[in-house]
Amino acid sequence: MKLSEVKLVLKKLDKIGFQLANGTLVPNHFHVTEVGKITKHFIDCGGVVRNEEVANFQLWNANDYDHRLHPEKLLNIIELSEKILKIDNLEIEVEYQSQIEGSETIGKFGLDFDGKNFLLTSKQTNCLAQDQCGVPEGKQNVRLSDLNEEPCCTPSSNCC
Repeated sequence: MKLSEVKLVLKKLDKIGFQLANGTLVPNHFHVTEVGKITKHFIDCGGVVRNEEVANFQLWNANDYDHRLHPEKLLNIIELSEKILKIDNLEIEVEYQSQIEGSETIGKFGLDFDGKNFLLTSKQTNCLAQDQCGVPEGKQNVRLSDLNEEPCCTPSSNCC
């Protein structure tokens, strides 16, 4: 979801909700502690220099149960960030504290909207130079009969 899309949605909402991929809602007393621009300058495994930029929201749950972030407040924060940080209409990446296998860590999520809540969507890693790494495009289907022309065992061989 792009920053411009988030702003349009916020103008129509009475309250903000974020939902994880498993259906769990982020507690409604969350804070957006950061709105920023993240620039990643890197070399992929094929030796190609790349630049990527995303707009970033960081969600945080505090012990402030009376706090509710209203859509107009988040919209103001976004517009100030666009002006001061010169953020273009970038894709949004959301950071949120997650629990993975009993350990808490920061998770990075994409963002979507279902008409009611913003959805924290799963992100995947990928090889950007698959043509140079020899990574197969997908699971290769192999027929067992093509692996060996002669069977290694026959019913009369007592090998089984």
